Amino acid sequence: MKEGQTLWTRDELILAINLYCKIPFGKMHKSNSEVINLSKLIGRTPSSIALKLGNFASFDPTLKARGIKGASNASKLDATIWNEFYNNWDAALLDSEKLLAEKKYTTILKLNDIRLDDLPKEGLEKERLIKTRVNQSIFRKVVLATYNYQCCITGIANPELLIASHILPWAKDKKNRMNPMNGLAMNALHDKAFDCGLITIDAKTYKLKVSSKLKDKKAPNSVKEIFWAYEEKEISLPDKFLPSKEFLIVHNNRFIT
Repeated sequence: MKEGQTLWTRDELILAINLYCKIPFGKMHKSNSEVINLSKLIGRTPSSIALKLGNFASFDPTLKARGIKGASNASKLDATIWNEFYNNWDAALLDSEKLLAEKKYTTILKLNDIRLDDLPKEGLEKERLIKTRVNQSIFRKVVLATYNYQCCITGIANPELLIASHILPWAKDKKNRMNPMNGLAMNALHDKAFDCGLITIDAKTYKLKVSSKLKDKKAPNSVKEIFWAYEEKEISLPDKFLPSKEFLIVHNNRFIT
């Protein structure tokens, strides 16, 4: 460590990995406004934040598989924090969001624009719904950033039209609800078709498969343009948090051939 530098604290690292999850890999540089904002929040320089993001990138298996090594000076504590997230995304992401809200002197609800006017006034059901909405908001931020705010099938780049799709359904796999490798950025229509098993993404090739139910010869041109045109084409894969082949195999088995 250079003279005058201070060791990163655990809280600082947790906030840094929170940011790592929320910005596209290609935007992890010192001039990014989100990097600058975090630097002001924790009293670090934008350059040091960018370097720390590079340290976390060195642990990312997706980047390793692509031959991208990331920074080479990661610490033991960096590795510890990474493993805490990688092995328990649900708890780690939520805790990091709570810490971020605390540092910003706000609440996790305001930080994620969670509305409460349509919820029960009190009780366990209200608490459950609040937690679900917060988790879904965080998951959406992470997944859309992972895919650079573009639909992985069509390339549509309007965030308001995009869904953070779960490969393993939210209701059926509680352990991977917040796992970014259980996420795909899709437009709302393809998300619905994916959820119904009318399309899937081949676990071996990452190519789109379309169900015979959508291949009726009498199908309108809109169906052909929206579904047929993308069949057997590889989806746009992210630079980090590659969709899990294990999870895709489960979805492939639910696919309606």
